[in-house]
Amino acid sequence: MKKTLFKILRFLVFLSIGLGLLYLAFRGVDFNELWNKFRNARYAFILLYLFFGFISLLSRAWRWNLLIEPVSHRPGFLNSFYSLNIGYMANYAFPRIGEITRCGTLSKAEKIPVDKLLGTVIVERITDLFMVFVLLLVLIVGRFDFFGTFLRNNIFLPLVAKLNDTVGGTWILLVFILGLPLLLVLLYFLFRSSLSKIGLIQRLKSFVKGIVEGLKSIYTMKRRWGFLLHSIIIWGSYWLMTYAALFALPSTAELKLIDALFLLVVGSFGFIAPVQGGLGAYHYIVALGLTLYAVPRAEGLTYATLTHGSQMIMLIVLGLASLMLMFAVQKKARKSTEESKSNAG
Repeated sequence: MKKTLFKILRFLVFLSIGLGLLYLAFRGVDFNELWNKFRNARYAFILLYLFFGFISLLSRAWRWNLLIEPVSHRPGFLNSFYSLNIGYMANYAFPRIGEITRCGTLSKAEKIPVDKLLGTVIVERITDLFMVFVLLLVLIVGRFDFFGTFLRNNIFLPLVAKLNDTVGGTWILLVFILGLPLLLVLLYFLFRSSLSKIGLIQRLKSFVKGIVEGLKSIYTMKRRWGFLLHSIIIWGSYWLMTYAALFALPSTAELKLIDALFLLVVGSFGFIAPVQGGLGAYHYIVALGLTLYAVPRAEGLTYATLTHGSQMIMLIVLGLASLMLMFAVQKKARKSTEESKSNAG
């Protein structure tokens, strides 16, 4: 009962944060004007936006399989794709829970230890973060005069200020991040003989060992060029998604490919926020980013809502479909196993 209550409370807290950010983003906007912009949008380009999004999902599932191969497992592509979709759908319930959900789903379907899968997902997230910073570097080097001030004032300085408010200074955070793991390692080695007898510690050690094995997959994978290629396809698809959606509205149709890259980067920071699927944070930062091009706030919010909303609908539909398909496949497999046992008996 307490566990269920905690989950409900956690869901409501994250949802409240998202709704609060959504309120800040839409505060003072004329909703009649907003509705007219939605009615007049060119939805063919939103469909193109979703097409590139679907390509990125296929490529991401394939890349995940390349990471799983070095840990001595070769999952079926469809199971990986279905698990990925279910994970993305789960993110709309709780932020970042999708990574655990997709690992658990694939683990059940393919009998792969969850800890090893979590290690591969951590590698994925590190790779994606690296890609974001590469794109950020391209923006800064390419047009620092135009994008630099916006990124500095609206992303980096607020993040630093938030850290200062939260922990009293970035140096305290650094000491905590570096010092705590070192302290835990030191305590473990000092008392390892006693700790190794505790069942919980043994299970934790085994779990951490599995994660480390999954993390090592990036070094032991045979098809590294394939991994790199799919990483480029994934982020190239995101870039094309962003660019295609610009043509849905007259006020953004004149923006260039480099401008789409800028919106992709700032939108990525919106999705990092601890809210369900970037709700509110994405709308706020993208609409703010579009003001650089003298795009009215209502137009910017229309663009953000069209892209975020259509992607959310696609991911939820794909997640539900994947859940039903995986359930049907597993039910058929169990029935087949039972029939085989019955015939053998």
